[in-house]
Amino acid sequence: MSLVVPSIEDIRKHLKFETFNAIQKEAIEKSKDANELVVLAPTGSGKTIAFLLPIIQRINPNLKEVQCVIVAPSRELSLQIEQVFKSLGTPLKVNCCYGGHSMKVEMNNMQNPPHVLIGTPGRLADHIDKESFDYSAVEAIVLDEFDKALEFGFKDDMSFIIEELRSVNFKMLTSATKNDELPEFTKIESPVIIDYLGDQVPPKLNLQMVYAKGVDKLYSLLKLICHLKAEPMLIFCNHRAAVDRISEILKEKGIAHESFHGGLDQEERERALTKFRNGSATVFITTDLAARGLDIPDIKHVIHYQLPPKEDAFIHRNGRTARMEKDGDAYLVLSEEDKLPEYIKKKPQNLHVPSNEEIPPLPKWITLYISGGKKNKINKIDIVGLLMKKGGLSKDELGLIEVKDFISFVAVDRKKAKEVCELVNKERVKKIRLRVAIAR
Repeated sequence: MSLVVPSIEDIRKHLKFETFNAIQKEAIEKSKDANELVVLAPTGSGKTIAFLLPIIQRINPNLKEVQCVIVAPSRELSLQIEQVFKSLGTPLKVNCCYGGHSMKVEMNNMQNPPHVLIGTPGRLADHIDKESFDYSAVEAIVLDEFDKALEFGFKDDMSFIIEELRSVNFKMLTSATKNDELPEFTKIESPVIIDYLGDQVPPKLNLQMVYAKGVDKLYSLLKLICHLKAEPMLIFCNHRAAVDRISEILKEKGIAHESFHGGLDQEERERALTKFRNGSATVFITTDLAARGLDIPDIKHVIHYQLPPKEDAFIHRNGRTARMEKDGDAYLVLSEEDKLPEYIKKKPQNLHVPSNEEIPPLPKWITLYISGGKKNKINKIDIVGLLMKKGGLSKDELGLIEVKDFISFVAVDRKKAKEVCELVNKERVKKIRLRVAIAR
């Protein structure tokens, strides 16, 4: 039985969109006649769907070979693109590969090749170098967040990938910053430009300053977190050491939070993102690694504990709030020694934060770890059945579920977590005895 890729209109209905947004419509239209597109757009603009829709229309679903390669600068972004691709409801197979993931599992997946292969530059280059799959049928390539990939030092890997994929006849490149000209190794010569950057300033961003007495800003940051009642917020630092220091203080104070930076291993980073997405933690302390491309919820508050040296990083950080027609707030925590950088043209208003703010209560949710995932044939329905039938949870006591390759995470009501673990730990699901515990 031959497979059929659904039409753009059928995908729209599947997604329950009234209409595609402007950038998506333009990408669909211009990709009909152009083989080289450059999409310039800020975070949160819907560009992932904008580059996926033209791609899937070019794939032969009945040819069981990799036909498109999507290159992303981070593991988290690669996984996010994979999830968006799956949400489109096509019969096309997709796989994701990245450093920190089992090379053996990835190579086994290649035995039944996906139509679309998504991955980080280094890992994709490794697979191409090892000839893990037949790439002679790859006719389309996407370089997502290209500027970030260059910033992370992936030029050589991307150059190698493009050089080896000799059958490519369709290229898309996305970026959140403008470049006067593209590097030669992209082999993009006369692209059609789709530009939605504009002035890049969020129109509904309220920028405020919090001054700290002396040079130690931690106390002022703690007061601000309590003042904002630990509503979902991102705290940006320039250095990993600052992230770790803030984390230690918040842990002492009993404030639910997660840390995220390049010094953590992949499993730690994925777990931190999961807990933030599902509401088990509302405070997320990070370097600029989380400024773009990550699948995290809309954020009301962005806090700059340390201001970045360059304006584009400041813009990308703030792009995490005031999105999709919503208001957002950004705060600068400044010591007496800190000076406003030149890229902040207008002095923000001062915010007075009372000293007697109470430590906010812990979130409703807490995350459970389950020792089974997709590769064990465990799905969300299995987990819901386990926790509701044997764990005694009601529907409103069960939150977001994320099923990964060999493990799963699920948010449950904090008050019920310990009892649930005792009830379902070591229960069998699909002949597998699962370990269930509160995620560290």
